[in-house]
Amino acid sequence: MTQTGARAEVERLLTRFENTNPAEIILGLDRIRAALQRLGDPQDKLPPVIHVAGTNGKGSTLAFMRTILAAGGLRVHTYTSPHLVRFNERITLAGQEITDEELALVLGRCEAAAGDLPLTYFEAATAAAFLAFAETPGDVVLLETGLGGRLDATNVVTAPRATVITPIGLDHQDWLGETLEEIAFEKAGIIKPGSVMVTGSQRPEVMEVLRSRALALGADQHILGEDWQVAREGGGFTYEDEQGLSDLPLPRLQGSHQIDNAALAVAALKAAGLAPAEELIAMGIEAAEWPARLQRLKPGPLTALVTKHAGDPGELWLDGGHNPHAGRALARALADLEERAPRPLVLVVGMQKNKDAGGFLSAFEGLASLVLTVKADTKAAASPEVLAKQAEEAGLSAKPMGSVEEALTFAADAFGRSGEGQPRVLICGSLYLAGEVLKKNG
Repeated sequence: MTQTGARAEVERLLTRFENTNPAEIILGLDRIRAALQRLGDPQDKLPPVIHVAGTNGKGSTLAFMRTILAAGGLRVHTYTSPHLVRFNERITLAGQEITDEELALVLGRCEAAAGDLPLTYFEAATAAAFLAFAETPGDVVLLETGLGGRLDATNVVTAPRATVITPIGLDHQDWLGETLEEIAFEKAGIIKPGSVMVTGSQRPEVMEVLRSRALALGADQHILGEDWQVAREGGGFTYEDEQGLSDLPLPRLQGSHQIDNAALAVAALKAAGLAPAEELIAMGIEAAEWPARLQRLKPGPLTALVTKHAGDPGELWLDGGHNPHAGRALARALADLEERAPRPLVLVVGMQKNKDAGGFLSAFEGLASLVLTVKADTKAAASPEVLAKQAEEAGLSAKPMGSVEEALTFAADAFGRSGEGQPRVLICGSLYLAGEVLKKNG
């Protein structure tokens, strides 16, 4: 099969699964268990698995684990979602993104095995990942849940080496519950007997749920503040547990919350018995990258719109954060940037209708000079007019825009005329929007 043919086959298969069960989200394990049984239960033939759930920081924590393990010489498989530009981003095999040829083969086998089973897009993707992982030599699988945990398609793995719970907040209430306790119960569903549950900073009511689940299953616990500690120190941070104190470098990823994510990654690898030597941990932390997580965009068509004033070019940043917890973390990071290098802050925001836009945007009151709202490129996106109204209700000056390009041009021209200096522009509110921005900027 040619490369072009393989790409076309991947697109056909993905469209097939999307059309077979077009519901946006269907939680439950019966369909994927039946399909995996027909495929020989590849989920039971994997290298040691670290399973990751939570509301925020899953992808970044996994990225740190991946680069730390790679620095130690291990072959790492990863499964993440959603993708930003190409579906292949979701599956890496021994550190390399799955090829179109490999993906077409495993998706094709999933199609054949599915038969009359109405697998969802995510279930088919997950089954394909398990097939690829089971049949490609590797040392570790890093597995990220798609939504929740208890009924997430990834939760067919019965004996993970460790389960990692990143910070839990309010998100996806339509599927996971209205309260933090209800959401925590769903996330805690990945904890298994005989594994170890690793978690960082959590609200007290969340921690109570996680502890109860781990105790009920006899799972060990490795908890921030009790079993390990993290502290910012000078130009880096320290990580401490019963094995001793490690001086580690600041991550390349921006924001103080990334120190927490890096420390959680170290804690997870140590709890799983997979952490390399301290110098290799340091190398891995410095190497970690994760697109659309407070990422400063490189030169491209979109960046050019905010850097066109040669005497004082603006800045363009991107983040996929879309819930109140992510908004608060972003606001703290941007406040730090403002303290070091003052510029007017402009948000270009697109969000889904079911997100708490007011809760997300309220974190920027007094920090953002202007919010320009756009439509995220999905059928479930909120209109720019509705988002602008929600921003104003959150205490921010807002204006709806017809496109990202129009918003960036407006920001650069408006602040150029005002004499305040060119702005720091952050595009945020949706991973779908982030993917479109990365495509457009090249």
